[in-house]
Amino acid sequence: MSRQLPIMSLAFNARQEINLPVKSKIERLPDYLLQQERVVGAMLDPKKLVALSQGNFRYTVTSFKVFQLEVKPVVSIAVANSEGNKLQMHATDSELDGLGLVDDFELMLDATLIATEQGLVGEAFLGVTVSQPPLLKLIPPKLLESTGHSILNGILLGIKARVGQQLLRDFSAWCIES
Repeated sequence: MSRQLPIMSLAFNARQEINLPVKSKIERLPDYLLQQERVVGAMLDPKKLVALSQGNFRYTVTSFKVFQLEVKPVVSIAVANSEGNKLQMHATDSELDGLGLVDDFELMLDATLIATEQGLVGEAFLGVTVSQPPLLKLIPPKLLESTGHSILNGILLGIKARVGQQLLRDFSAWCIES
């Protein structure tokens, strides 16, 4: 009688904070954050972003390799404004392309960007829960999880760098246009 091994669930996450001083037209930041499609497009790669409806987007995360497997997460993101100076984003759905049959993949995203008297501050949390794919069953779960943490940190650091440059440029361009 063959015995089925339990499926190992892997979980990893990363968190990044951002603090962007804004030197001019700071009083217009709350209005800029209301331009959801524009702001999300400046924060993420607009070539990989599709607006589905007001406040809803689909984003194909930059593909990456995990032990020779090409992985491409796709996430649905809901965006909302609150308190007159805050933009919040969270994942509403996600799927994973590239690891074979993985039907319990879950990507969590919670990000906030707030206009303050000094500029923009924010925080992003990115987490993944997934069963260990059959193609990677020989790799110890701890090694997969530490690799996952590194990958998520890399994704958030890339977004942080983009936000630090592109978002401020786009804010300046928006101020000139409007």
